[in-house]
Amino acid sequence: MQNRHAVADVITKLGERFGERATTVRAIRERHGQDESYHAPHPPDAVVFAHSTDEVCAIVELCAAHGTPIIPYGVGTSLEGNIAAVHGGICIDLSQMNRVLEINREDMDCRVQPGVTRKQLNRELHDSGLFFPIDPGADATLGGMASTRGSGTMAVRYGTMRENVLGLEVVLADGRVIRTARRARKSAAGYDLTRLFVGAEGTLGVITEVSVRLYPVPEAISSAVCPFPTLQSAIDTVILTIQSGIPVARIEILDATMMDAVNRYSKLDYPLQPTLFFEFHGSPAAVAEQAAHVGEIARDQGAGDFVWAVRPEERTRLWHARDNTLYSAMALRPGSRALITDVCVPISRLAECMLATRDDIDRSKLTVCIVGHVGDGNFHLLILVDPEDAAEISRAKTLHDRMVMRALALEGTCTGEHGIGTGKIAFLQAELGDAVAVMRQIKRALDPYDLMNPGKIFAGTSEPLPLPII
Repeated sequence: MQNRHAVADVITKLGERFGERATTVRAIRERHGQDESYHAPHPPDAVVFAHSTDEVCAIVELCAAHGTPIIPYGVGTSLEGNIAAVHGGICIDLSQMNRVLEINREDMDCRVQPGVTRKQLNRELHDSGLFFPIDPGADATLGGMASTRGSGTMAVRYGTMRENVLGLEVVLADGRVIRTARRARKSAAGYDLTRLFVGAEGTLGVITEVSVRLYPVPEAISSAVCPFPTLQSAIDTVILTIQSGIPVARIEILDATMMDAVNRYSKLDYPLQPTLFFEFHGSPAAVAEQAAHVGEIARDQGAGDFVWAVRPEERTRLWHARDNTLYSAMALRPGSRALITDVCVPISRLAECMLATRDDIDRSKLTVCIVGHVGDGNFHLLILVDPEDAAEISRAKTLHDRMVMRALALEGTCTGEHGIGTGKIAFLQAELGDAVAVMRQIKRALDPYDLMNPGKIFAGTSEPLPLPII
């Protein structure tokens, strides 16, 4: 339990240093304690809008001296309660640290502040012949994407943030600033600290710069939508496509319920059937060849006709509809909240996991949409619930738990890209066993007083060290 007098002292000193950029306004605090998930909001005691690494250091040092928790914040698009201030404290809003610091065209990399969003970065790369491919759907910040090890629709070809973050600048819990790597594309120098902080969800430090890998804009891009008679046939098409080594850039699945929501929300008229969204990148000849091979596989599975989107505006409309699945789903049931969850399994176990989950959905009598980055075995449920109906919420949680435990039984993971936050804590031990104890040791070594985004990732952690007397 933090000392309320110490918190008040911190807030006073932040106000003296940052003026209106340090605020205790209730509406702002509440917005910073709630992400886009169904998890209960927990507002911080104050929010500070940082503009530089030096300012982050000053905030961290002040909070450390008073034993006050610190919660880093990007734009609040996380989905597992990752930003909730479960123990109060100071939220450091990094959204105004949003400058692209350096673009190295020859080396195909760039360095950005953590508040730069993926769409902003690609706008700034527009004339460079390069682009940043990681697309989690939401226009998330790169700092947040690194913190949650995000991925999204193009991970099947370009990888996740784990593969595409080249280095970080991080402010540690005691105010020290470290850089985890230099610009060389590979290194065997010591521990891989970059990977340690990617996915740490702000529990080990505050990311203040991100260096990422860039890619050449493909010479040709073509997208397509293809309906299938059954969920099984769509999944089998995915598995055969990946096992055939066809380098699709994106391969997404939306079930019939999700397609109904997308049609209504985005004013489209796709068939109300399980549907795959494809995108192919490469030379014109390579794109044509990839599409032809996938077309053969799909036809063998009883697929309908491919609907192509070749012109940029057509592709933008198609993927905009895909990216808005959360809002499309919620519009199916106005006033509902979406319990959003994801799992990831080996591609060979995808059909087993998804079809068994579909059976659970049918038995639950809940309104549920399935959407997934199935090229890498990752799929999501959007479970629509009445927030005032305790029985319905209980059924939704039962459905969620069965899905996660099934994924673990199939040698998968409890979260492919959302992170643990507060929502998946119960499953981490089941997934990784004794490795969780090692994570706790790392946390204690870097954050002995448990001030960095406490209450996330771990359950039943050992007591933090007693705070020093100030």
